[in-house]
Amino acid sequence: MKKTAVFLDRDGTINEQMGYINHISRFHLLENAAAGIRLLNRAGLPVVVVSNQSGLARGYFPASLLEEVNRRMEELLAAEGARLDAVYCCPHHPEARVAELAKKCDCRKPGPGLLLRAAADLNLDLGRSYVVGDRWSDLKTAAAVGAKGVLVLTGYGRGEAEYIGPAQELKPHFIARDLLEAAQWISEDRGQDTGDRTQKGA
Repeated sequence: MKKTAVFLDRDGTINEQMGYINHISRFHLLENAAAGIRLLNRAGLPVVVVSNQSGLARGYFPASLLEEVNRRMEELLAAEGARLDAVYCCPHHPEARVAELAKKCDCRKPGPGLLLRAAADLNLDLGRSYVVGDRWSDLKTAAAVGAKGVLVLTGYGRGEAEYIGPAQELKPHFIARDLLEAAQWISEDRGQDTGDRTQKGA
């Protein structure tokens, strides 16, 4: 039986938004991020990170640093009792300086490629799943696979909600202060027939 999952953006959702994290010292978990993931773990939901990392394509940092940052993320989360089931990153960009990464792909959000890969690898039901992020591109990614989109107000979230959101036809299913509130809403939503309604956090 396919499983309901929660897909998380990384920068601005799990860790502080620093632009390009081009050094390990720039990686810092957001307050309540581990608590939110821990709540999802306890609910038995696979938690999967899906992240655009075009800094690789632009030549801002090597693949080894991306691997180091992702390991650090998992270590810091584990220290607080939280676990990720998988991490998927898109290294591409159409205007890349690194030739082999210069392409228009389907894995760069809002494309669905990373979610489709995860669904195949982990036996996930995308139509019953959730995508949490701080950008409208995360909400568009959710819509592309029939998942529910949650906007967090960390990272770029507040600016997106105020300046980008009003002009968008697509709306989030929920707006949360942070990842913990998003996880709480997801836990509650799973037990309800919510349809397509849009809600906002306090």
